Amino acid sequence: MKRLAAVLGAALLLAAPAAQAQGRGDPTALRVKLFGDLRSIDPFISPEYMARNHGYMVYDTLFALDSRLAVQPQMVERWTTSEDGRTWTFTLRDGLNFHDGTPVTTEDVIASLRRWAVRDGLGQQIVALATAMEPVDARTFRIVLREPFGLMLQALSKPSGQPPFIMPARVAATPATTPITDPMGSGPFSLRREDWRVGDRVTYRRNAAYVPRAEPPDGLAGGKRAGIDRIEWVYLPDAQTALNALTTGEIDIFEELPPDLFPVVRRNQALRIGQQDSVGVQAIFRMNQAVPPFDNPRLRQAMRLLVDPAHAMPAYMTEPSLWRDCRSFYTCTSPYRTEAGWVTPDFEAARRAVAASGYDGTPVVVLDAQDSTISHTFALVSADLMRRAGLNVDVQAMDWATLIQRRLSRNPGAQNGWGLFVSAPTGLDGMDPSGHNAMRSACERTALPGWPCDAEMERIRDAFIAATNDAQRAEAAQAYHQRATETVPYVPLGQFALVRGYSARLQGILDSPVPVYWNISKSAQ
Repeated sequence: MKRLAAVLGAALLLAAPAAQAQGRGDPTALRVKLFGDLRSIDPFISPEYMARNHGYMVYDTLFALDSRLAVQPQMVERWTTSEDGRTWTFTLRDGLNFHDGTPVTTEDVIASLRRWAVRDGLGQQIVALATAMEPVDARTFRIVLREPFGLMLQALSKPSGQPPFIMPARVAATPATTPITDPMGSGPFSLRREDWRVGDRVTYRRNAAYVPRAEPPDGLAGGKRAGIDRIEWVYLPDAQTALNALTTGEIDIFEELPPDLFPVVRRNQALRIGQQDSVGVQAIFRMNQAVPPFDNPRLRQAMRLLVDPAHAMPAYMTEPSLWRDCRSFYTCTSPYRTEAGWVTPDFEAARRAVAASGYDGTPVVVLDAQDSTISHTFALVSADLMRRAGLNVDVQAMDWATLIQRRLSRNPGAQNGWGLFVSAPTGLDGMDPSGHNAMRSACERTALPGWPCDAEMERIRDAFIAATNDAQRAEAAQAYHQRATETVPYVPLGQFALVRGYSARLQGILDSPVPVYWNISKSAQ
């Protein structure tokens, strides 16, 4: 299977000699191997990070986080808050236009925020509190609330999950249940529909009319100066094929470089290696709580005893300095990180807990995405642990695109459903209850696949969002974590850094919590 993928990947590269030649010698072209394939261009509907990454290419945001995760204005020039904290007024900066040349207006902003809020928890809170979300004029809009909302700027600068990207009002009018098909935005790059080929590549063009902010780029904030005319995301599922392409200059960046390839890249003087960001990701295994056997909370609690990050992490991340054992649902760097309710991993205790849970031998179907080194490695680790603990495990091989579709099924494993899959959400999404989608326990309404369902978890999350001071938020965050140790929305496997390999000809790659491709330049030789 891997050999076939390599052959197909090589054929893909050879099928486009003109693009290959430009990728090797043309300083105006950048070719990138990301972790997956772009299947949806709707960042409000798709929970996939590929859709989020696409959003940062073509859209802009009202606010953004810098490299220190501080909120900075982006499309907004200035803003004010009334003394009672209930009226927020925002004015857009000059020079904002969509890719077709039409100006961005506050009608577009309001329509975009309303569509975003249908699915995003912070957006839902804003809409629930709002008595008015309205334009004042073409560049100024206001949000009037029944009561103060202390997380307004954090909501409007949300960097991951579903960031509040601004799209044309006519596009934002698409129902939130229907994926958009028009990629029009106002960001530093544009996409033509004919340049998007699923399973092959997606090509972005520099938006020459984009007016960046005057500040230097800093994380997701500051001036988004596109230094490359054409960006190609190339789908290369086989790591060895991708490494060969990086070595020969057929691609310029290999995102999520597998650790076993670190030494190869380090030995090549034409290549460089570095962390993708300073936040990292949290590997997790996610259980399907809609069907047996993980609808049983006692079995889910047994899984917490089973998983020891000190055992799991080295299976993938071979460099100890690049992984951490947080023992928390929150990211290691979160101000709310706590070990409240955590248990010490104990394999024998886990075996006893599985037996005592009433587990009846129902097969656990593990979805194994073999084209994702991270998911594949930890799926096999998880399967091995569960087998040794007495569970009946059925590992089913597929690619990541198939896993994405399969995990939407709420059927039992034996009916083309699933029991467990592994993913690695960014640490940005694990900072606090408001944006921690993996902990969201709103059943089939807004919970991620796995569908944790617990009214108390949702009540505590709402309390965190509604809190008016830091002490209240800290108390709610602690309670949210404590409750999660009882309901077990997922099981953390540990936190680690993502690493990219890239050409030494590149300059200006940003330390950003999301991979972005502005500010990059490329020398001819």
